[in-house]
Amino acid sequence: MISLENIAMFGAANWLNIVSAVFVIGCLYFTLSFFQHLKMEDQRLAQQSKIAAVVCLAIALLIPAFYGVYVYSKMNM
Repeated sequence: MISLENIAMFGAANWLNIVSAVFVIGCLYFTLSFFQHLKMEDQRLAQQSKIAAVVCLAIALLIPAFYGVYVYSKMNM
């Protein structure tokens, strides 16, 4: 049965989707920066951009996954 607490829980998904989208945009930015630094042959900045792109992508993909697990666990209680 859906209660008011469960309905409020679904409202958080909107904000989490926005945050996830921001991290995807950050991943794109750092990926393009990586290619720019690679072309300029700046290995240190290329490495930093690559790590930042991977971290942003990981966060962008993990936020919805963790929220899905959280909602699933709350709905099955």
